[in-house]
Amino acid sequence: MRVILASVLAATLFCAPVAASDLADDIGGYLDFAGYTEGIIQPAQLTADILPGVTFVDVRGADQFAADGIDGALHIEWREIVARADELPDSGMVVLYCDTAVLSSQAMLIARLMGHSNVLVLQGGRAAFQP
Repeated sequence: MRVILASVLAATLFCAPVAASDLADDIGGYLDFAGYTEGIIQPAQLTADILPGVTFVDVRGADQFAADGIDGALHIEWREIVARADELPDSGMVVLYCDTAVLSSQAMLIARLMGHSNVLVLQGGRAAFQP
């Protein structure tokens, strides 16, 4: 057991700098091309003609989602984005929301670094969107 634990620890220590370097490269690449409004959508931009093609994802806690989630939205808490990224559609517009756009912004950055370039944040959060 100790041998296995030591091996895992050693592998983690030796692999961590490489993974951190790769992550830094990915983040740098994203920031090189991201503008101030990159990844943000205003509620007014979600017009009736595009709403049918939008997938909403509520990144708040389960209680908040149950209380006032957008009808038809998926629920993936922001801390679960990495583990559940495969549930995000690869095409079409995916709009993440929370109460303030703080949690959804974090989730959006993670999703984009994982290859989901179609993910946007709802500016103003849930309260700003009234379908």
